[in-house]
Amino acid sequence: MNVLKEWIYRLRGEYTTEKLISMGMKVGKNFGRLNGVILDPSHCWLIEIGDDVTLAPRVHILCHDASTKTFMNYTKIGNVTIGNRVFIGAESVILPGVTIGDDVVIGANSTVTHDIPTNSVAVGSPARVICTLEEYIQKEKERMKSAPVYDESYTLRKDIPMEFRLKQKEELDGKIGYVD
Repeated sequence: MNVLKEWIYRLRGEYTTEKLISMGMKVGKNFGRLNGVILDPSHCWLIEIGDDVTLAPRVHILCHDASTKTFMNYTKIGNVTIGNRVFIGAESVILPGVTIGDDVVIGANSTVTHDIPTNSVAVGSPARVICTLEEYIQKEKERMKSAPVYDESYTLRKDIPMEFRLKQKEELDGKIGYVD
C-alpha cells in the first residue's frame, strides 16, 4: 500500500479501497470506484461487492442509518450486497440491508431502499425497477443505429484534440451519442 496515498485519503477524511478491504470489506475483480465514492468505513465489513462492478462518482454505500439514534439510542445496521456486472450511477445512495442482484443498472441519483432483482434497471428515489437489463440494452442498441457514434479518439484517454471536441459538441446538440 502506498503510504502517501493512504495519508492523502485520510487527510480528506476518506479511506482507500485497500484499507477498507483490510478492515473486512469484500470486493471482487474489476472493481471501479470513481471519484468521491463513500463506502461506509464504520461498518465496511458488512459490504460485499461482486465482480465487474462500477460505482460512478459520489455513490454512497451505507451499512448504518443513525435516524433512530436520537429516539431509540440505537443505530440501524445491515449488510449491503452487490452482485456481479453492476453499474451504479452518479450520486446514488445504497441503504443498509439492500441486496442488488447480478446484471443490474442503477440510474444516477437513485436511492436504493430495498432489494433490486437480477437483470434489472432501477431508477428514482426510492429506486424502482423500470425494465429488464435486456430491454434497456435493446432500446439503446436501436437508438445507437441513428445516433452519433465515436471511437476512443474522442475521449480524454486519447487526448482528444479541440477540433474533435467542437465537432462532437455540435453533432450532439439536442441528441444522445455513444463513445467507445
